[in-house]
Amino acid sequence: MKRKQQEDDNDDGVEKKPVSTTVVATSSNTMSTDHLILQSSSKLSHKQDYIFHGGRRHVRPYYFEFISHVNKRWTGKTIVDLFADEFKGRPREYYVGAVKSGRIKVDGEIVPVSYIVKSSQKITHFLHRHEPPVMIDDVVILHQEPDVVTVCKPASVPVHPCGQYRKNTVVGILDAEHDLGTLFPIHRLDRLVSGLLIIARTAAKADFFRQQIEGGLVKKRYIAKVIGVFPEDEMVVDANINYNGSEGRSTAEDAISSGDDKKVKGKPACTKFTRIATNGTHSLVSCEPVTGRTHQIRVHLQYTGHPIANDPLYLNQQIDNLETYIAKRIDAGERKIVSPDDYVYSTEDFSIDPMCTNCPKLIPQGYEEHDEALWLHCVQYSGTGWEYECPYPSWASL
Repeated sequence: MKRKQQEDDNDDGVEKKPVSTTVVATSSNTMSTDHLILQSSSKLSHKQDYIFHGGRRHVRPYYFEFISHVNKRWTGKTIVDLFADEFKGRPREYYVGAVKSGRIKVDGEIVPVSYIVKSSQKITHFLHRHEPPVMIDDVVILHQEPDVVTVCKPASVPVHPCGQYRKNTVVGILDAEHDLGTLFPIHRLDRLVSGLLIIARTAAKADFFRQQIEGGLVKKRYIAKVIGVFPEDEMVVDANINYNGSEGRSTAEDAISSGDDKKVKGKPACTKFTRIATNGTHSLVSCEPVTGRTHQIRVHLQYTGHPIANDPLYLNQQIDNLETYIAKRIDAGERKIVSPDDYVYSTEDFSIDPMCTNCPKLIPQGYEEHDEALWLHCVQYSGTGWEYECPYPSWASL
């Protein structure tokens, strides 16, 4: 995927403390914020916030204000240099205009572009926010109780607001379509992973699950579709996971093979694998992670020599042309053809903002390609006195 940011990165400016707002634009040809009327909203999202087009769920662009405070690294920089250096998703010229127009303020005041920020000052960035699209699949409610709800999370949808995503999340979609009130996700799945997601509806229930997870009392099981004939006997992989945040990927290292005089990198991680079926080309594998490191199942499967068959991050190096391989592998029905019209706004969808670096396109820059469902799916979580399951996905067959 050609992404300017990793899936959890922020490139919308100072985004540490977002303030939810709804805005009505009374004019579209002025660059100041004077014409924008803020309306407070207790809901994260509404049904009318979404546009379904080209096989994807889009979010109508909306105005949003991010709040942060100047940290030690930022102190002494000009307000424009701060944004240009730290948030490279927009050109420097945008930040110059945003400061001059008052979309970027310091302690609630408009400042000159040469203003030097000081420690602990409050910085606000008011902008026209475009969220990346996600796959069109529904967030299906599997089981609902007064204090807990379980859902089948679609691939490509983050669990909760993070990075570029806010409304296009499981929590946001549930708020818009089912109005379940305050939700407390008690575990997360990677954005491209699908399957069972347990969400508490009360703080007390969330604490109950948290205590069981931290106490090592929770078992979880996934299913993966991997390359090759996976060994028939149960396999336990005990290899450290070292996550590289700048690259957005993990590596595995065997403590034994590294030698006594070499320091092992990463954190201890263990996964148990059991083959379910194979057709000689692919295998379905049950995966039971004992620990919960970043990308643990994906990198441990790569470590066995049987990576997930459509995992662009962890397919083995001997595959000469990864893009060609993936393009040939994906069934024609899974990849939907996208025309340029998918990226251009309709006057019925939203009004363009003259300062926005994404308008008039609906999709933010760097997210023009389709996601696909990673062949990794969470099917079961169980603890003391409880167990929840999720049906297998359509790709879990040979």
